[in-house]
Amino acid sequence: MRPRSAPRTAPAPVLLVIAHGSRDPRHAATVAELCARVRWLRPGLRVEAAFLDFNAPRVPGVLAGLAAEGAREVVALPLLLTRAFHAKADIPAALREATARHPGLTVRRAGVLGPSPLLTAALERRLYEAGLDPADRASTGVVLASAGSTDPEASAVIAAIAREWRHTGWCAVRPAFASASLPRTEDAVRALRAEGVRRVAVAPYVIAPGRLPDRIAAGAREAGADVLAGVLGPSPELARLLLQRYDAAARLRAEPALTA
Repeated sequence: MRPRSAPRTAPAPVLLVIAHGSRDPRHAATVAELCARVRWLRPGLRVEAAFLDFNAPRVPGVLAGLAAEGAREVVALPLLLTRAFHAKADIPAALREATARHPGLTVRRAGVLGPSPLLTAALERRLYEAGLDPADRASTGVVLASAGSTDPEASAVIAAIAREWRHTGWCAVRPAFASASLPRTEDAVRALRAEGVRRVAVAPYVIAPGRLPDRIAAGAREAGADVLAGVLGPSPELARLLLQRYDAAARLRAEPALTA
Protein backbone atom coordinates (compact mmCIF):
# COMPACT_ATOMS: atom_id res chain seq x y z
CA MET A 1 0.00 0.00 0.00
CA ARG A 2 1.49 3.31 -1.06
CA PRO A 3 1.81 5.94 1.67
CA ARG A 4 -0.40 8.94 1.29
CA SER A 5 1.35 12.05 0.16
CA ALA A 6 1.22 15.06 2.44
CA PRO A 7 -1.43 17.58 1.45
CA ARG A 8 -0.12 20.58 -0.40
CA THR A 9 -0.20 23.82 1.52
CA ALA A 10 -1.41 26.90 -0.26
CA PRO A 11 1.33 29.42 -1.03
CA ALA A 12 1.54 32.42 1.24
CA PRO A 13 -0.21 35.51 -0.10
CA VAL A 14 1.99 37.93 -1.99
CA LEU A 15 2.82 41.07 -0.01
CA LEU A 16 2.09 44.13 -2.14
CA VAL A 17 3.49 47.28 -0.55
CA ILE A 18 1.63 50.33 -1.87
CA ALA A 19 3.45 53.64 -1.60
CA HIS A 20 2.20 57.06 -2.63
CA GLY A 21 5.05 57.83 -5.02
CA SER A 22 7.06 61.01 -5.54
CA ARG A 23 8.97 62.95 -8.18
CA ASP A 24 11.93 62.75 -5.81
CA PRO A 25 13.93 59.64 -6.79
CA ARG A 26 14.92 59.09 -3.15
CA HIS A 27 11.33 58.06 -2.41
CA ALA A 28 11.23 55.04 -4.71
CA ALA A 29 14.79 54.08 -3.71
CA THR A 30 13.76 54.04 -0.04
CA VAL A 31 10.70 51.89 -0.79
CA ALA A 32 12.94 49.43 -2.64
CA GLU A 33 15.38 49.27 0.30
CA LEU A 34 12.54 48.69 2.75
CA CYS A 35 11.10 45.87 0.63
CA ALA A 36 14.54 44.29 0.40
CA ARG A 37 14.83 44.31 4.19
CA VAL A 38 11.41 42.67 4.51
CA ARG A 39 12.49 39.93 2.09
CA TRP A 40 15.64 39.41 4.15
CA LEU A 41 13.56 39.05 7.32
CA ARG A 42 11.10 36.64 5.70
CA PRO A 43 12.92 34.46 3.15
CA GLY A 44 10.54 32.93 0.65
CA LEU A 45 7.89 35.62 0.97
CA ARG A 46 7.20 37.33 -2.32
CA VAL A 47 7.26 41.09 -1.78
CA GLU A 48 6.28 43.52 -4.53
CA ALA A 49 6.00 47.31 -4.50
CA ALA A 50 3.57 49.53 -6.37
CA PHE A 51 2.86 53.26 -6.41
CA LEU A 52 -0.27 55.36 -6.60
CA ASP A 53 1.36 58.20 -8.51
CA PHE A 54 4.58 59.52 -10.06
CA ASN A 55 6.51 56.23 -9.99
CA ALA A 56 6.27 52.89 -11.73
CA PRO A 57 5.06 50.23 -11.39
CA ARG A 58 1.50 51.27 -10.64
CA VAL A 59 -0.98 49.18 -8.69
CA PRO A 60 -3.04 47.95 -11.70
CA GLY A 61 0.06 46.78 -13.57
CA VAL A 62 1.48 44.84 -10.63
CA LEU A 63 -1.83 43.11 -9.91
CA ALA A 64 -2.25 42.27 -13.60
CA GLY A 65 1.20 40.70 -13.64
CA LEU A 66 0.52 38.67 -10.51
CA ALA A 67 -2.79 37.42 -11.90
CA ALA A 68 -1.10 36.43 -15.16
CA GLU A 69 1.47 34.43 -13.20
CA GLY A 70 -1.27 32.54 -11.38
CA ALA A 71 -1.17 34.25 -8.00
CA ARG A 72 -4.42 33.67 -6.12
CA GLU A 73 -4.11 35.88 -3.04
CA VAL A 74 -2.46 39.20 -2.28
CA VAL A 75 -2.16 41.25 0.89
CA ALA A 76 -2.09 44.93 -0.06
CA LEU A 77 -0.28 46.95 2.59
CA PRO A 78 -0.51 50.77 2.48
CA LEU A 79 2.89 52.29 3.21
CA LEU A 80 1.16 54.98 5.23
CA LEU A 81 1.52 56.09 8.84
CA THR A 82 -2.07 57.30 9.36
CA ARG A 83 -5.55 56.60 8.01
CA ALA A 84 -6.00 59.68 5.88
CA PHE A 85 -7.40 60.19 2.37
CA HIS A 86 -5.02 57.80 0.59
CA ALA A 87 -5.85 54.97 2.97
CA LYS A 88 -9.58 55.66 3.03
CA ALA A 89 -10.21 56.44 -0.63
CA ASP A 90 -7.32 56.25 -3.10
CA ILE A 91 -5.99 52.79 -2.28
CA PRO A 92 -9.39 51.04 -1.91
CA ALA A 93 -10.50 52.56 -5.23
CA ALA A 94 -7.32 51.45 -7.00
CA LEU A 95 -7.66 47.93 -5.64
CA ARG A 96 -11.33 47.63 -6.56
CA GLU A 97 -10.67 48.79 -10.10
CA ALA A 98 -7.72 46.48 -10.58
CA THR A 99 -9.20 43.35 -9.06
CA ALA A 100 -12.43 43.70 -11.03
CA ARG A 101 -10.39 42.86 -14.12
CA HIS A 102 -8.89 39.65 -12.71
CA PRO A 103 -11.37 36.93 -11.73
CA GLY A 104 -10.04 34.66 -9.06
CA LEU A 105 -7.51 37.08 -7.63
CA THR A 106 -8.27 37.92 -4.01
CA VAL A 107 -6.79 41.06 -2.48
CA ARG A 108 -6.95 41.75 1.25
CA ARG A 109 -6.08 45.15 2.67
CA ALA A 110 -3.74 45.32 5.64
CA GLY A 111 -4.00 48.14 8.13
CA VAL A 112 -1.92 51.29 7.95
CA LEU A 113 1.35 51.24 9.86
CA GLY A 114 0.65 53.66 12.68
CA PRO A 115 0.40 54.03 15.50
CA SER A 116 2.78 51.37 16.79
CA PRO A 117 5.50 51.06 19.44
CA LEU A 118 7.79 49.91 16.63
CA LEU A 119 7.43 53.32 15.00
CA THR A 120 8.41 55.20 18.15
CA ALA A 121 11.34 52.81 18.52
CA ALA A 122 12.38 53.67 14.96
CA LEU A 123 12.05 57.39 15.72
CA GLU A 124 14.34 57.00 18.71
CA ARG A 125 16.83 54.99 16.66
CA ARG A 126 17.05 57.87 14.17
CA LEU A 127 17.45 60.44 16.96
CA TYR A 128 20.34 58.51 18.51
CA GLU A 129 21.92 57.97 15.10
CA ALA A 130 21.76 61.76 14.61
CA GLY A 131 23.87 62.28 17.73
CA LEU A 132 21.42 62.56 20.60
CA ASP A 133 22.73 60.92 23.77
CA PRO A 134 20.14 58.67 25.46
CA ALA A 135 21.34 60.10 28.78
CA ASP A 136 19.99 63.51 27.68
CA ARG A 137 16.47 62.22 27.19
CA ALA A 138 15.01 63.91 30.30
CA SER A 139 16.35 67.33 29.28
CA THR A 140 15.38 67.08 25.59
CA GLY A 141 12.19 68.28 23.98
CA VAL A 142 11.17 66.51 20.77
CA VAL A 143 9.21 67.87 17.84
CA LEU A 144 7.30 65.01 16.21
CA ALA A 145 7.12 66.38 12.67
CA SER A 146 4.72 64.69 10.26
CA ALA A 147 3.81 65.46 6.66
CA GLY A 148 0.39 66.77 7.67
CA SER A 149 -3.12 66.02 6.46
CA THR A 150 -6.46 67.75 5.99
CA ASP A 151 -8.06 64.72 7.65
CA PRO A 152 -8.73 65.59 11.30
CA GLU A 153 -8.49 61.93 12.30
CA ALA A 154 -4.90 61.77 11.04
CA SER A 155 -3.92 64.98 12.86
CA ALA A 156 -5.50 63.70 16.07
CA VAL A 157 -3.46 60.49 15.82
CA ILE A 158 -0.21 62.46 15.55
CA ALA A 159 -1.16 64.52 18.62
CA ALA A 160 -1.99 61.33 20.54
CA ILE A 161 1.34 59.74 19.60
CA ALA A 162 3.15 62.85 20.87
CA ARG A 163 1.30 62.67 24.20
CA GLU A 164 2.08 58.98 24.65
CA TRP A 165 5.72 59.39 23.67
CA ARG A 166 6.12 62.21 26.18
CA HIS A 167 5.40 59.73 28.99
CA THR A 168 8.45 57.61 28.12
CA GLY A 169 10.91 60.07 29.64
CA TRP A 170 11.29 63.00 27.27
CA CYS A 171 11.15 66.53 28.66
CA ALA A 172 8.39 67.35 26.16
CA VAL A 173 7.05 66.07 22.83
CA ARG A 174 5.14 68.39 20.51
CA PRO A 175 3.46 67.56 17.18
CA ALA A 176 4.21 69.62 14.07
CA PHE A 177 3.17 69.41 10.43
CA ALA A 178 4.84 70.21 7.13
CA SER A 179 1.50 70.98 5.42
CA ALA A 180 -2.26 71.26 5.94
CA SER A 181 -2.15 71.65 9.73
CA LEU A 182 -0.36 73.80 12.29
CA PRO A 183 2.06 74.30 13.94
CA ARG A 184 4.96 74.10 11.52
CA THR A 185 8.21 72.49 12.61
CA GLU A 186 10.01 75.80 13.15
CA ASP A 187 7.15 77.12 15.28
CA ALA A 188 7.16 74.03 17.50
CA VAL A 189 10.94 74.30 17.97
CA ARG A 190 10.64 77.96 18.94
CA ALA A 191 7.77 77.23 21.32
CA LEU A 192 9.86 74.67 23.19
CA ARG A 193 12.75 77.15 23.38
CA ALA A 194 10.41 79.80 24.77
CA GLU A 195 9.35 77.37 27.50
CA GLY A 196 12.95 76.95 28.58
CA VAL A 197 13.64 73.53 27.10
CA ARG A 198 17.42 73.24 26.97
CA ARG A 199 17.79 70.85 24.05
CA VAL A 200 15.39 70.47 21.13
CA ALA A 201 15.38 67.57 18.68
CA VAL A 202 13.25 67.15 15.55
CA ALA A 203 12.07 63.64 14.67
CA PRO A 204 10.50 63.41 11.19
CA TYR A 205 7.53 61.04 11.31
CA VAL A 206 7.82 60.24 7.61
CA ILE A 207 8.97 57.14 5.79
CA ALA A 208 10.91 58.42 2.80
CA PRO A 209 12.68 61.59 1.67
CA GLY A 210 10.84 64.09 -0.48
CA ARG A 211 9.44 67.60 -0.64
CA LEU A 212 7.63 67.59 2.70
CA PRO A 213 10.46 65.93 4.65
CA ASP A 214 12.79 68.54 3.14
CA ARG A 215 10.41 71.21 4.44
CA ILE A 216 10.61 69.65 7.92
CA ALA A 217 14.40 69.69 7.79
CA ALA A 218 14.47 73.30 6.59
CA GLY A 219 12.18 74.35 9.45
CA ALA A 220 14.37 72.56 11.99
CA ARG A 221 17.51 74.27 10.71
CA GLU A 222 15.81 77.67 10.50
CA ALA A 223 14.69 77.51 14.14
CA GLY A 224 18.05 76.19 15.36
CA ALA A 225 17.09 72.70 16.51
CA ASP A 226 19.99 70.93 18.21
CA VAL A 227 19.32 67.56 16.61
CA LEU A 228 17.62 66.67 13.32
CA ALA A 229 16.93 62.97 12.83
CA GLY A 230 16.67 61.24 9.48
CA VAL A 231 13.44 59.85 8.04
CA LEU A 232 12.31 56.41 9.18
CA GLY A 233 13.48 54.83 5.92
CA PRO A 234 14.29 51.12 5.76
CA SER A 235 14.76 50.80 9.52
CA PRO A 236 14.61 47.31 11.06
CA GLU A 237 11.62 48.35 13.15
CA LEU A 238 9.65 49.50 10.11
CA ALA A 239 10.41 46.27 8.24
CA ARG A 240 9.21 44.23 11.22
CA LEU A 241 6.06 46.34 11.38
CA LEU A 242 5.28 45.62 7.72
CA LEU A 243 5.45 41.92 8.49
CA GLN A 244 3.22 42.35 11.53
CA ARG A 245 0.57 44.07 9.44
CA TYR A 246 0.93 41.45 6.69
CA ASP A 247 0.58 38.56 9.14
CA ALA A 248 -2.50 40.11 10.74
CA ALA A 249 -4.22 40.50 7.36
CA ALA A 250 -3.20 37.06 6.12
CA ARG A 251 -4.17 35.27 9.34
CA LEU A 252 -7.17 37.09 10.73
CA ARG A 253 -8.54 38.48 7.48
CA ALA A 254 -10.43 41.07 9.44
CA GLU A 255 -11.36 43.17 6.42
CA PRO A 256 -13.49 41.88 3.55
CA ALA A 257 -11.59 40.52 0.60
CA LEU A 258 -11.78 42.27 -2.75
CA THR A 259 -12.61 39.81 -5.49
CA ALA A 260 -13.79 40.14 -9.03
